[in-house]
Amino acid sequence: MTLAHTAEAPGEDAPTLLVKIFGKDRPGLTAGLLRTLAGFAVDVVDLEQVVTRGRITLCALVTAPGQGQGQATGTEGELRATVHTWAESVGLQAEIISGTGDNPARGVGRSHVTVLGNPLTAEVTAAIAARITAAGGNIDRINRLAKYPVTAVEFDVSGVPTEQLRTELATEAAARSVDVAVVASGLQRRAPRLVVMDVDSTLIRDEVIELFAAHAGCEEQVAAVTAAAMRGELDFEESLHARVALLAGLDESVVDKVRAEVTLTPGARTLIRTLKRLGCQVGVVSGGFTQVTDGLQEHLGLDFAAANTLEIVEGKLTGRVTGPVVDRPGKARLLRAFAARAGVPLSRTVAIGDGANDLDMLNAAGLGVAFNAKPLVREAAHTAVTVPFLDTVLYLLGITREEVEAADAQG
Repeated sequence: MTLAHTAEAPGEDAPTLLVKIFGKDRPGLTAGLLRTLAGFAVDVVDLEQVVTRGRITLCALVTAPGQGQGQATGTEGELRATVHTWAESVGLQAEIISGTGDNPARGVGRSHVTVLGNPLTAEVTAAIAARITAAGGNIDRINRLAKYPVTAVEFDVSGVPTEQLRTELATEAAARSVDVAVVASGLQRRAPRLVVMDVDSTLIRDEVIELFAAHAGCEEQVAAVTAAAMRGELDFEESLHARVALLAGLDESVVDKVRAEVTLTPGARTLIRTLKRLGCQVGVVSGGFTQVTDGLQEHLGLDFAAANTLEIVEGKLTGRVTGPVVDRPGKARLLRAFAARAGVPLSRTVAIGDGANDLDMLNAAGLGVAFNAKPLVREAAHTAVTVPFLDTVLYLLGITREEVEAADAQG
């Protein structure tokens, strides 16, 4: 879709014409319509075009002949006849509607609503649109951001405050099992950001401590404690010390083995690469261990990384961690510290995580994204993503799949 306002808006009572053509798309149609209109010395007030599956809809809002800046060279009737004749000559249909003035101004409280689905059904989309209307919002435009690996569409909405709309749509999204994100519109939307991610089960598909535990022969025991901690049923710091204690005596050579076993989440490289190309800074905070996150930072070119550190003495894991524990409050503190170092206000930060120990960080960020998260986290975060592709977070920031692919093609 392309939009343009190319002339000073006419007065509310000034005659205008909405010229609409539609049919099979081909090169040169936009230029052809505008050349036809140019013969009547009209001014273009607004211009909008959309092409869907090879079918074009092109609308031009123009001043009536004699109302623009140029000298009128024909009547409205002649303009109508000429446009219809041109449209028929290129196999299109035309509709011309008389009226006055420009488009009404958009309402206050402007937001972008991104809806993700795999698939995105008509029923779900209708429910979201109806909820926007019920909240007092108006859908001004709709644009598709991506068709794979999920379908992502973006609604430009006005007339309702962003926070109110986010609350309304969160309820609908949960009921419909669809992912919906609501962010405020404005100049800063695509300004450089800081994006901070959890590591285990977010940036990577694994729980690092369980990888270590597998080498110590206590994987099931550790996994059960980890799951309870991520659900918020156990104090994270206490559970961390209990799990790490089971690793005592492991040879430090296991660190290299665990690093080799780590698997990135699908879309992780694309997400980070695209964010960096946009001038964003990217970091990770983890309740896991620097023995793994340091390697990820170097390998992925991350700007920031923080995690716990396993104590190693004389080539053996002691079953303890050194330094302050990166727990739930610690992750939020690190987000703020990274933002200060990056020179980015908290309102321009994005946090992504899946567990209860991520909640403070998600709530502190300008946008908190629960990624394939536990129910407790999905309910508390600003928005949730339930598809297994980390790069879908890009769509929540208004970045299209075409833009990602174009950037990749340029290297």
